Amino acid sequence: SVVTFTVYPGIPGQSASPWFFPYLLHLSTFFCVLFSLPAFIGFETNNQYEIKNSLGQKIYKAKEKNDCCTRNCCGSLRSFDMKIKDNQDREVIRIIRPFRCVSCWCPCCLQEMEVQAPPGTTIGYVKQDWHPCLPKFSIQGPNKETVLRLEGPCFACNCCGDVNFELKGKDGDNTIGRISKQWSGLLKEVFTDTDNFGIQFPLDLDVKMKAVLMGACFLIDFMFFEKVGEANQRSTVFS
Repeated sequence: SVVTFTVYPGIPGQSASPWFFPYLLHLSTFFCVLFSLPAFIGFETNNQYEIKNSLGQKIYKAKEKNDCCTRNCCGSLRSFDMKIKDNQDREVIRIIRPFRCVSCWCPCCLQEMEVQAPPGTTIGYVKQDWHPCLPKFSIQGPNKETVLRLEGPCFACNCCGDVNFELKGKDGDNTIGRISKQWSGLLKEVFTDTDNFGIQFPLDLDVKMKAVLMGACFLIDFMFFEKVGEANQRSTVFS
């Protein structure tokens, strides 16, 4: 299966960033391609990613890390550490996802993801907010203060169209961007596991929040668009 993330990030004139953020700071577009090895005799394998710029040049690689039991017993809700490395094989970002529920029937144990850059230094969190109908998320800083909010549709299914998760300010009023699961065409959607995502946000957004939004895109993909064996994709917060 292949997942492509198209990201339209920040301004070149933003203040200097640490060595692990140069690509996030200066690129106007990059892609993340998921390589999932064939599942032998029904066993799920780790997802592996290549992150490329608009010229197709690889700038990062990422790999999901967990054990066989977790992948095959917990499905799309599985916990993992995802290590994102640069071309010098230095780990620049780490995404940590614990095992949690996703259904609105379990409000005390909803999804949460931690983003670290460099590894060991938390720069933010993605936290699912309880709502009876809509998938909602808080994009938080290192002290779990809400910086931005994400809100998806009641039914997250891209039947001949994009699925948009609207990015809003911390008060949840004005839309300032979005994460989109993009329609790839009938043949690709039906016969392959290819998924395409786009992320749009304000030009002056803090570079650390851009990294956290990348984590949010991964979380949305696992929650609503990950195909595991014969299991159906989740489309709502009811399931």
